Amino acid sequence: VLERERFEVPKATGFVEGTKTVLKNFGDMSKLFNRAPEHFQKFLLKELATPGVPQSGRLVLGRKVQPALINEKIKKYADLYVICPDCGKPDTSIESSKEGTFLTCQACGKKSRVKELV
Repeated sequence: VLERERFEVPKATGFVEGTKTVLKNFGDMSKLFNRAPEHFQKFLLKELATPGVPQSGRLVLGRKVQPALINEKIKKYADLYVICPDCGKPDTSIESSKEGTFLTCQACGKKSRVKELV
């Protein structure tokens, strides 16, 4: 019997509108990751090297971006800021303190330092 993981990194759904790319499920992905949309947005815009604006649950990117590239960056975000490096579960939160920014896992209790988004 094949057992499916309960957490799958979501794929972007969107479309190109003129010279812009619209991520329709941006808000849903933020919710699934249990992350502030601002944090996720900052990461994506930096990684994709494009300006962008949130728009009622969507993210409008300032240029045409290939879906494969967007999905690669979403996976990178999940690996860095959502999935626990110890137990592999997505039950984490990001906590900032004077010591730095940490990914804290509610499943196994592990605290791992993560790079702060500037």
